Amino acid sequence: MHEVTQLMLHNRAWAAEQLVEDPDFFSRHVADQKPVFLWIGCSDSRVAPDQFTQALPGGLFIHRNIANLVQPEDGNLMAVIDFAIGVLMIDRIVVCGHYGCGGIKAALAGTPTTGPLGEWLGHARDVYRDHEDEVNAQPDEDSRTNRLVECNVRDQLLHVAGTAPVKAAWAAGRDLQLHGWVYDIRDGLLKSLLDIDRNTVLAGVGAPQRVLV
Repeated sequence: MHEVTQLMLHNRAWAAEQLVEDPDFFSRHVADQKPVFLWIGCSDSRVAPDQFTQALPGGLFIHRNIANLVQPEDGNLMAVIDFAIGVLMIDRIVVCGHYGCGGIKAALAGTPTTGPLGEWLGHARDVYRDHEDEVNAQPDEDSRTNRLVECNVRDQLLHVAGTAPVKAAWAAGRDLQLHGWVYDIRDGLLKSLLDIDRNTVLAGVGAPQRVLV
């Protein structure tokens, strides 16, 4: 119970601090939200996008899952994308992976293969299969994992580009832009891999340049 109590106490301290600094902090957000970005990232507890981007409440519309995967059969994420584009009118979507991703490590190892987690990671294993030569050319396990992280961001961004809401927004002439980023847990920095807009020839999007140094 100690951890639960601590969370509640931290919450109350945070809320009180916001009101001291800005008495209208909470009332401003009651009526509506107007985020600029839809952020699709990993569930990893070390990767908190609103913290490392210093985004204020209302700035990021966030969806997170293991290994930041984008799949048409994921009704949750498809609803998030639909709502973000069609209702919130967001025109900037980020797919962000991170180095040292446990889900990607598991996909590279080929386990688990059963149960909900195994089924989910099957999508990441598909990415490995499609980029196997590129990934296996790396000199060690960490390098292979991190290269697969980069390839995975590329593939998931293309999956976003193929969704009906994105295609409809581009057909309507909206300046909807998709960004593939990687978060480096070693130094806290975001690194850009690739960008896609309505003029991008999706079939011509190749393997991303390596950005890990």
